[in-house]
Amino acid sequence: MNKRNHDTTPPGHVRIIGGSLRGSRLAVPLVPGLRPTPQRLRQTLFDWLAPVIAGAEVLDAFAGSGALGIEALSRGARAATFFERDRAQAAVLESELARLYLAAASVRCVDALQALAAPASAGFDVVFLDPPFDAAAWERAAALVAAGGWLAPNGYAYVETGTAVAWTPPPGWRVHRQREAGAVRGSLFRVGPA
Repeated sequence: MNKRNHDTTPPGHVRIIGGSLRGSRLAVPLVPGLRPTPQRLRQTLFDWLAPVIAGAEVLDAFAGSGALGIEALSRGARAATFFERDRAQAAVLESELARLYLAAASVRCVDALQALAAPASAGFDVVFLDPPFDAAAWERAAALVAAGGWLAPNGYAYVETGTAVAWTPPPGWRVHRQREAGAVRGSLFRVGPA
C-alpha cells in the first residue's frame, strides 16, 4: 500500500491549518534557508498553545513565510510582529498580510539577532524562534530574548531545531512540550518560575 502525503498544498505554498484563516495559502518563494515549519509539527504546536493563544501578542522572530505568526492570528492572537531580514521576503509577507486583511500585524525588515539585541519595549506572550538551520543561532537568539525582556512573565518560547542539534536554553526556560517530525524538533518552553 502506498503512503500518501496528506498535505495537498503545492510546492511554493504553505497552508494555514486552523482558525478563521483555515485553508488559506501563503506564498513561499525560493529563498536560501527558508524552510517553513512542517504542517504536522505546526498542528501539534498550536494544539499545545490552544489554551493561551487567544488574545496573545506574538513575535515571529525569523518569520520567513510568516506561517507561525499568521497561524497564531488565525487562531485568535491579538497581534503579531514579524522580523524578516530578506527584503524581498519581507515584502511578500506584507503583501500576504494585506491580502488576508490582518491589520493587527506588522513586519520589520531587520536581522532578528540584531533586533533582539536591543531591549524590548514590552514582552510578548509567545515568541517563535525558527532561524535558518545553517545559521545555528538558537542559543544566541534564546539568550537575547531572555536578556532583553522580549517575553512577558510566564510566556512561551517555541524553538525549532534539527533533531541532532544540542543547545542550552537560558536559565528559567523549562521544556513544556517537545516533538520531532522527520529531521525537525519543536520545543515549547514555559518561561518563569516553576
